[in-house]
Amino acid sequence: MAFKPTIWYPIAVVLSVVNFIAIGFTAGPAQPLHGATHAVLALAFGFWAHRLRRGPAVSELEARLEGLEVEMSRLEALEGEVSKMQQELSETQERLDFAERLLAQKPETPRVGPQI
Repeated sequence: MAFKPTIWYPIAVVLSVVNFIAIGFTAGPAQPLHGATHAVLALAFGFWAHRLRRGPAVSELEARLEGLEVEMSRLEALEGEVSKMQQELSETQERLDFAERLLAQKPETPRVGPQI
């Protein structure tokens, strides 16, 4: 049988409230230890109810947030690499354009100087 927080949360709340009410009935000079026991139980069941309410959903969200932070850092690193590669590509294209312009020029005809 699986542990279901949705079932145990109301039970923990009721136990906490019942023990809190019992403090009033047992508080007094005759039974101080009995009243203190109910106070401790009320606090314990209250914390348990709080933890059940918080439950695995919060820890799952925290794990997802940590995973998202890791993915964001990886994404930022990839963006940096892509921008560097874009810069290198534009420099390479400029060099290619320059080389194409040089190749497209007509070769100079040799000039013949005056003959002596």
